[in-house]
Amino acid sequence: MRVLALDTTTRAGSVALVDGDRVIGERGGDAARTHAERLPAEIVALVDACGLALADIDLYAVASGPGSFTGLRIGIATMQGLALVGGRRMTGVPALEALGQLASREARAGTYVAAWMDAHRRDVFAALYRVESSPLFEPGRLCDIEGPTVGDPATIISRWRREAGDARVDVMGDGALLFADVITREAPGWRVLAPPLLAGAIGRIALERARRGDTVDPAGLHPLYIRRPDAEVARDRRVAD
Repeated sequence: MRVLALDTTTRAGSVALVDGDRVIGERGGDAARTHAERLPAEIVALVDACGLALADIDLYAVASGPGSFTGLRIGIATMQGLALVGGRRMTGVPALEALGQLASREARAGTYVAAWMDAHRRDVFAALYRVESSPLFEPGRLCDIEGPTVGDPATIISRWRREAGDARVDVMGDGALLFADVITREAPGWRVLAPPLLAGAIGRIALERARRGDTVDPAGLHPLYIRRPDAEVARDRRVAD
């Protein structure tokens, strides 16, 4: 099965093509341009570079969130359009789950990994997982401990330490890099991991889900926002005033 996967949760994002259990192509996007300016051209370019056509794609996968509201809407709409034209099914994969899977690549069963994404407003989107013995990218690989959530980094660390105790937590994501000083201060035994491109992991997770029949019609895929858009918050404030 060939899976075309897209991540637009960050400004750069990425696109990947998965064939069976291999990522045969993966590229980061041009962060100097918006997703609206780059898509679907970046997707078509990758498919072409792999010697394939969109007609060869069996499943479309996209990061369902959290992340940039505009980026999520554009990414999901782009993949929905391609899937509808091709008569294909889709899978939405939370970006935090993809980060957690990647953070667990070399982890032992019973250890903890976490995903932190920059949520702006000095917050992070976050999720905490315990690694299980299932193979990488399979649904049973991660056991949800908490998340997805959004909040202040120090508060999240305090809450998670009550769960993990003195155990090390490997935290992956741009939020982990941004608040590495907070992690070092509040949980010096934890480890910060830089985030790789996500599209390949999204494609691999989607493939495992598809093997279990976990796909949706393009119209049935919805974004995972976690919190309300800034525009809605500002509108409500104006109404309250």
